[in-house]
Amino acid sequence: MQKISRQIFDPRRCIHTSNTVFWQKFENERHFEPGEDVMKRVWHGLTYDFRRWKRRFEEARRDAFKRRNPIAHMKHGTIDNEVFPYRAEIVVIGGGLTGSSTAYWLKERFRDEDFKVVVVENNDVFTKSSTMLSTGGITQQFSNPEFVDMSLFTTEFLRHAGEHLRILDSQQPDINFFPTGYLRIAKTEEEVEDMRKSWKIQIERGAKVQLLSKDELSEKYPFMNTDDVMLASLGIENEGTIDTWQLLSAIREKNITLGVQYVKGEVEGFEFERNRASSEIHAFGDDETADENKLRAQRITGVLVRPQMNDASARPIRAHLIVNAAGPWAGQIAEKAGIGKGKGMLAVPVPVKPRKRDIFVVFAPDVPADLPFIIDPSGVFCRQSDCGNTFLVGRTPSKEEDEKTNHDNLEVNYDDFYEKIWPVLVDRVPAFQSAKIKSAWSGYQDINTFDDAPVIGEHPIYTNLHMMCGFGEKGVMHSIAAGRSYAERLFDGAYINVNLRKFDMRRIVKMDPIRESCRL
Repeated sequence: MQKISRQIFDPRRCIHTSNTVFWQKFENERHFEPGEDVMKRVWHGLTYDFRRWKRRFEEARRDAFKRRNPIAHMKHGTIDNEVFPYRAEIVVIGGGLTGSSTAYWLKERFRDEDFKVVVVENNDVFTKSSTMLSTGGITQQFSNPEFVDMSLFTTEFLRHAGEHLRILDSQQPDINFFPTGYLRIAKTEEEVEDMRKSWKIQIERGAKVQLLSKDELSEKYPFMNTDDVMLASLGIENEGTIDTWQLLSAIREKNITLGVQYVKGEVEGFEFERNRASSEIHAFGDDETADENKLRAQRITGVLVRPQMNDASARPIRAHLIVNAAGPWAGQIAEKAGIGKGKGMLAVPVPVKPRKRDIFVVFAPDVPADLPFIIDPSGVFCRQSDCGNTFLVGRTPSKEEDEKTNHDNLEVNYDDFYEKIWPVLVDRVPAFQSAKIKSAWSGYQDINTFDDAPVIGEHPIYTNLHMMCGFGEKGVMHSIAAGRSYAERLFDGAYINVNLRKFDMRRIVKMDPIRESCRL
């Protein structure tokens, strides 16, 4: 009896521990700074891969799906067990559609687990970003051939987005593509001439766009007022609208499976390293020249990121390449690197600023369901929201109006709808007279105040800092193609499919703006 009781109440049989095994350790439990304990740092670097492979080998042995061949799984892992990354090959600033698309094409092209891509996103401004509050329109009606090619590629990608962004055996993501043609209207002889020139470029690039005369437009849309129309262009294929939030969610989930690490934090600055060769050449001179030479001799080696948690301080993430895809706040991020605050080349800022845009959700029961995406020369636009009588309307202001607007105030300006938008809609489609506002929102667009064209490419001095911003209203239709072009430039050394070289900062330095006659 005593023997049985000892077996029942033996404490060794009742206490279960869950201590970490020696091979289960975080990869960043020890980080050596440059110059700190050189011998241990060298030994840590030489044995790093062996320790990681050993950990994954032991994990595979204990996995029911990997235990039959643990060696095949020991070098394959999507994400290392890291709390906060301290190094990466590429750091992308901005987790919106532009930044996530860039990270997607980088990892899609080169899926090595040691090629680490980190995306830093700020949740405090995510709800104000251009991706979340975009109308999601896609068109090929531009006067620049590069814009047409980028839109055509985006359309082809979205047509097969379910296959591209599918994760293992899960269901294909649905981006809710709603096909509807863009209708542009020309009222003057100058607008007609620009529309014909743009139409020739669009047809040559493979876009499906049709020119309509006044009578043809009236016959196709009898409910539309065409008295002041001289010519119109209508997209008959590869145009429409998508749900940008669904697309962004699908790309983010795909990126995580590819090994992209998302970090919730705010970029507070950059880390620099002196280029000794340049600093020795410019060692002499007055104080102002020495300060300027110091900025020129520096090289960006990392990003200082403050995690979004209580009482957290900024932590460095070292990287070889940094992509500024911060959207409306890309200009402010560039200023933290000294761009726009120095002299000479560093005096030229990245002219991307947050600009307020109002979108109104309107219910118009009398408007026919086959209304196209209308783009009026006054800047007023109207598109159908899925199937039904609900429409998204807004207005793109002129540069003069944009400069006078208080962009810090994100309250919806309903006077703008009643005074400048609704009269134009009623004049074009009289059935909008019975329209009622259901809701509205205000958000930021990353507008390039220099020429309204995106800034894509490396900085002339900080060559490892690349810009991917300034898309404005064209962000949804061009950011995916721009991300692919960046991956081509990185891995192939040049733009292969669409040459985006003219969109870098050299045109801003030369004061040579890009002209685009087709206004969104």
